[in-house]
Formats: sequence, C-alpha cells, structure tokens
Amino acid sequence: MAEPQRSVPRRFSWVDAGAAAAVVLATAGVIWSPKLSGAVARATGGVKPVLVTVDVKHVPSVDPAGLLQQIQDDGRTSLVIRNQPHGSVKVEGAELLERRVALMGADGQVAVVPDPNNSSFSTFDARLQLQGEGRLTSGGVVLGNQALKIGSPVELEGPLYRVKGQVSDIRMEGN
Repeated sequence: MAEPQRSVPRRFSWVDAGAAAAVVLATAGVIWSPKLSGAVARATGGVKPVLVTVDVKHVPSVDPAGLLQQIQDDGRTSLVIRNQPHGSVKVEGAELLERRVALMGADGQVAVVPDPNNSSFSTFDARLQLQGEGRLTSGGVVLGNQALKIGSPVELEGPLYRVKGQVSDIRMEGN
C-alpha cells in the first residue's frame, strides 16, 4: 500500500508578489480614473454646466461665413486646453465679428468704420459660446482637468478646421 503524501505548505515567491502588486495597481487605477471620478462628481453634483466664450481672431479664410456655418451645423467641436485634449463640447452659439478701423478725418474727427481690407484679405473673426461640464475650485473653473480662466489660450478642432482662440468669458450655471 502506498503511503499518503503530506501536503507541503507553499511559500510566497517573487512571482506571487509581482502578481499581487499588479492587482493592487489595477484596482487603484480603476478607483482613481478620471472617468470614474468624473462620474462620481456628476452624481454628487460637483460637476455643473459651464458656458465658455471663445474669441477667434485673424484666422485667414476664403469663406469665413461658410466656416462659421459649418461649426454651427456640426453642433460640437473638440476643445484643446494648453495642448491637452479636453474632448468634445457643444456649440451653443456663434457669430462673426466685424473688423473695424479708426480713421481720422480732415476736421480732426475720428470715425470708426468697417475694415476696407476685409474684402481682399478675408479673415475668420468670431465669438463662439461653448458648453461643457466643469467644477468650481479655489483656483477657478476646472474643465477637463485643466484650470480655465479668461485669457487662456484654447484650440478648437473640427473635421475641416483647427483654430486658436482665447477665452473671453466663463459662466457657471447655478452660481
């Protein structure tokens, strides 16, 4: 008759330690992920709608009105804040800005008139109202993990355009 084998207790090896560390890091990554923290902030009311006004100036364009129409028709644009992609935001409104120049008349009066060069050298000058979701912190409004303030440079990107603009207004709904 064969003798029953005794079970030998298994020792903890370096491979086991590596596997345990990988499980702990994966769990921490899931818990602290931006999407999960964003979902938690949205559920607790920490994230609110933010209306951001962006001014785009002096972008050469053959058809500025057509570009504005395309942006409005798309309804959404990708937002890049300090070279960090934020994602897609809704275009709430858009309008072309008219470039104007000041001219001094012979009698010393100053007159402000539309820029006569605009017909020869057309540029895209627009004011866009974008709506995203952000939270209010002590450092200002945070949109896409980036603090956004008046004067911040941003880029707007769509299927046929990528333009640089500057934040000219930020309004948080509910404040």
